[in-house]
Amino acid sequence: MGLFDFLSDKGEQKPAEPAAKPAAGGTDFFGNAAGANPATAGDSYTVVSGDSLSKIAKHHYGDAAKWHQIYEANKATIGSNPDHIEVGQVLTLPSL
Repeated sequence: MGLFDFLSDKGEQKPAEPAAKPAAGGTDFFGNAAGANPATAGDSYTVVSGDSLSKIAKHHYGDAAKWHQIYEANKATIGSNPDHIEVGQVLTLPSL
């Protein structure tokens, strides 16, 4: 920025207005449905390498301790050991 950048013949200008919020049913910057929270949608999730129920809970609910809810909703798929989930399993993420 140079010295002449501060000199202007435009006088005081009104600051720019913030961008309008997206209309209902639109998408956010990342292409997600506007206003939709993935944790409350009752969506499904496909297990990838390195996942655990607590990691999935932390990502979707913001709290790793909520892994119990995911396990309870998917006991038939996971089995008796909640530590044994397999890559490719499709889990239901219950709405909280």
